[in-house]
Amino acid sequence: MTTDLILFLILAAVAIATAVGMLLSRNAVYSALFLVLNFSTVAVFYLLLGAPFIAITQVTVYAGAIMVLFLFVIMLLGTDELPERTVLPWQKPMAVFLAVVLMVEGVYLILTQKTPGLINNAPTESTGSPQAIGNLLFDQYLLPFEVTSILLLVAMVGAIVLTNKEKKGGQS
Repeated sequence: MTTDLILFLILAAVAIATAVGMLLSRNAVYSALFLVLNFSTVAVFYLLLGAPFIAITQVTVYAGAIMVLFLFVIMLLGTDELPERTVLPWQKPMAVFLAVVLMVEGVYLILTQKTPGLINNAPTESTGSPQAIGNLLFDQYLLPFEVTSILLLVAMVGAIVLTNKEKKGGQS
């Protein structure tokens, strides 16, 4: 086994454990911290793939800015503990069904893979460079980039409107 494979397996275990910890945690602050660790492991995956620009962007944007925003909103709204919710009767069977479908797809893809073992598509030198990303983003993916920015703006305005309605409703 190579060191890259051993490092990948360790990081994969950490990524899966932090994702499960995030989902199962009843405390929103702990969930956010699990998510930061998960984002950090994904950044190390990018480093293993030879894309340092994407890795530093992952750390800066997701683990830095967005998680600070999440923690700020959690602290501002005071919702660190999640309230008890009623479970709809169809949620658990649907979750089990979708998990089984995902597992069957994964096994199918592994069994029908043309080359046995791990796929080793080594990226070229220009794959993760800022110039290559900029060229792709503003040439081939300009419309999805603009739609995503509008969607994020609408989500931000919606969150502000919902928060203001709840504050006004609670005060009257």
